[in-house]
Amino acid sequence: MSKNKLLIAGISYNINVILLGVLTAACSVVLYVVLEPYLNWLTLIIILLLTSIIISAILAKLFIRNEKAALDKLEYAVKDAYNGDYSARVQYDENDPYQEWYRQFNDFLEQTEQKLAYIQVLGEAKVLQEAASVEAAVFEERKRLARDLHDSVSQQLFAIHMSASSLQKLQEINPQQALEVMKQLVTMSSNAQQQMRKFIAHLRPMELENRSLSEALHHWYPDYCRQNNIQGRLDYLIQSTLSEAKEHQLFLIIQEAMANVVKHAQCTSCQLTLYETENRVIVTLEDDGVGFKQEALTRKSYGLSTMQERAQKLSGDTEIISKEGRGTIVKVTIPKLLEKEPKI
Repeated sequence: MSKNKLLIAGISYNINVILLGVLTAACSVVLYVVLEPYLNWLTLIIILLLTSIIISAILAKLFIRNEKAALDKLEYAVKDAYNGDYSARVQYDENDPYQEWYRQFNDFLEQTEQKLAYIQVLGEAKVLQEAASVEAAVFEERKRLARDLHDSVSQQLFAIHMSASSLQKLQEINPQQALEVMKQLVTMSSNAQQQMRKFIAHLRPMELENRSLSEALHHWYPDYCRQNNIQGRLDYLIQSTLSEAKEHQLFLIIQEAMANVVKHAQCTSCQLTLYETENRVIVTLEDDGVGFKQEALTRKSYGLSTMQERAQKLSGDTEIISKEGRGTIVKVTIPKLLEKEPKI
C-alpha cells in the first residue's frame, strides 16, 4: 500500500476516535446542564461517568462494526484460499475506505493463482516425461516379477499335490495319520494358490493402458478389493475432462492409498469417491479399519510421503484423518488451475 493510502486510512481511523470523544463529551455536557439544578455534585459526577461509559460503548460498537465487516471480508477470502479456492476475491465498492487493502489482497491471490497454474503446467509435463521413462521401467520390471513368481509358485503347488498323491501308501500303513496330513496339504495348497493370485495381481502392471481414469478405476478397483476380501464401493462423480497427467497421478495415488489400506487398516469395507467443485478435484478413500492416533502420523508413515509428493506435482495436497478404532480417511485435493490461461 502506498504512503498516501496508509495516511488516508490512518486519518480515517483518527477521525472516528475524535468523533467518538466529541460526541461523548457533548452528551456529558448536556446531561450536566439538565441535571445540575436537581442533584448534588457527587451524584451528578457518578451519573455523568456512567452515562459517558454507556454512550462511549454504544458509539464504539457502531464504529467498530465497519472495521469488523472489513476484516470479515478478508477472513472469508483467506479461508477460501486456504481450502484451495484461489479464485476467491474480496468484493468492495469504489468508495470503501479499505479498497486499497482489498485490491492488493486480490492482486496477491491473482498472482498466487497464476504461479500455481504455471507450476501445475510444469508438473504435468514432468509427470508425462516420467511416465515415458521411470514408469516404463517399473512396468517392465513388474511384468518380469509377475512371470517369475507365477512360475516358481506354480511349481511349488505342483510339488505339494504330488506329495499329497503319494499319501496312498501312508494310508495303507496309518490311515488316521494319512488323513490328517492330506487335510494339511490340501489346506496349504489352497492357501498358496490364493497367495499366488494376490502376488501376481499386485505385481502385474496396473496402469491406465489407454483408458480414462473412470474406466481404469471401474476395472481395477472392484477386482483389487475382491482379491483382498474387502467390500469396496466406488463413486466416480467427476464430469469434466481431466488432463492425462492428472489422471495418471490420481490413479497412482489411489493405488498407493489402497495398498496402505490392505497393509495397515484391517478393514472389511472401504469407500472410494472422486468428485469435483468449480475449482478443485477431490479424492477421498475411507475405510472402517482399526485406525490410529492422529498424533502418531508422520509425513513418512502410512505412505503419506509418496502420495503427498505426487499431489504436490500438480499443486495439490494430501491429508490423512484417522482415529483409533474409527477407521481412516485419505483426502487428496488437486486445484483446477489450467482452465485459466497462466501468464508465463
